Amino acid sequence: MRTTQRRVCILLPNKQNLDCTIRVRARGHEVLNSVLKQLGVSELQVFGLAVLRDNEYLFIDFEQKLSKYFGKQWNRGPLMVPFILFLRIQYYVESGRLISSSKVQQLYYAELRQKVLHSESRHQEALFFQLAASALQAEVGDLEQRAERNDDEEGEEKRHRHYFIPEDYFPSWLIKRRGRDFLLRHCPVLHIELRGVTRSQAVLQFIKEAGNLQDGPVTFYRIKQEKKEMRSSILLGVELKGVRIYQDLEGKLCLMYDFSWTDIDRLTFQGSRFEIAAVGSRCLPKLVYYTPSAFHSKHVLKHLSDSHRLHINTRGVVGYIQQLDDMQASHLYKEAYICDTTRLAHRLQSNSLTSSMSEGSVAVETVTAWFKEEEEEDDEVTVLTVAEFELCVDEPVELFVDNPAEVSWLAELPADEPVVLPSSYWAVVAGEMKQVLRRRADEGASVD
Repeated sequence: MRTTQRRVCILLPNKQNLDCTIRVRARGHEVLNSVLKQLGVSELQVFGLAVLRDNEYLFIDFEQKLSKYFGKQWNRGPLMVPFILFLRIQYYVESGRLISSSKVQQLYYAELRQKVLHSESRHQEALFFQLAASALQAEVGDLEQRAERNDDEEGEEKRHRHYFIPEDYFPSWLIKRRGRDFLLRHCPVLHIELRGVTRSQAVLQFIKEAGNLQDGPVTFYRIKQEKKEMRSSILLGVELKGVRIYQDLEGKLCLMYDFSWTDIDRLTFQGSRFEIAAVGSRCLPKLVYYTPSAFHSKHVLKHLSDSHRLHINTRGVVGYIQQLDDMQASHLYKEAYICDTTRLAHRLQSNSLTSSMSEGSVAVETVTAWFKEEEEEDDEVTVLTVAEFELCVDEPVELFVDNPAEVSWLAELPADEPVVLPSSYWAVVAGEMKQVLRRRADEGASVD
């Protein structure tokens, strides 16, 4: 007799795993709820659950049945080996402070650490040393504190040079290029410069620096230039600020096109075929590519539209956080603009990136979309007969605040704490900040 339950194993970025047992007719949100409960968080924020299909990670739709992703095997009864899902970063952020949960932030950091180790950005060698130093500060702490425990000079030098394994912090090609001794000798010099930086600050610094890595904060999808190609050499990179097209030449990524969201006039999906039309594309013809299947196209489109929505809803918050970072870095002001930290903390806890995404506006326009979903006894995957989607990325109207003085809270955020600001308040905060700075300038306030 077939059981009505299935075992699912979720692999985490920190190499741990979670197990859950769900109904055979369960939808994705049931696995999501189990993951949230086991992690002890209220939402995944920037993460999604992905399935490995045709050697490609596809983020599942939580409203769809899991049978759509695992096919006939899901309905054949219990198996000794559980079905596998992956907890992966779905939406990259410019600042780790946008992630409110410290557990989710650590998972975000863990996945970026692995992406750095597998990076092929060979023209950014110096950046890998900075990333390694930040990672060491986050995981080891101050180097001097460790060295002071050994009074012997030779032992101290050895401790400085051999307190980490290069393979844990550098990609293999860089180790081969420079040699382990070179890394062991020079990396501690950069690590020492970070003394006094707390571990949480070092994590935030690593996340920020990893954003500069060419193949770091990006999700890749393999696409084809011709429908009948056997092997794809083109990669579609989905980033927070837009889309990039790369060509894979023997493991080396060559950038072909770089589109910000405002550069794209239309993304048109029809089955496995899709087009990218750029704004003012007289000099650039429409780019035509092919995904492995219509199933892939549907999920790639959803990822594109959600990423654009997140960019729109967080760009003001990112700008505000950048202002605070710049002020702290230059030590322009030492005053704390904190009127009511309890109220602010409550507001931050009640808002998130997830809610920002659902509240924001992105113009997703379906020109022709007929989905034929055949619910057979064995729950076959969704069959898309004809589907054409157009994603229009015109920027929405900016929001302005008529009377910022009515808002009673304004804060300088601590540097060592993960912070998330609600998208509905960023314009208010920016307005108050401008008023404060303008008033200080008018009063001729001294600057320390």
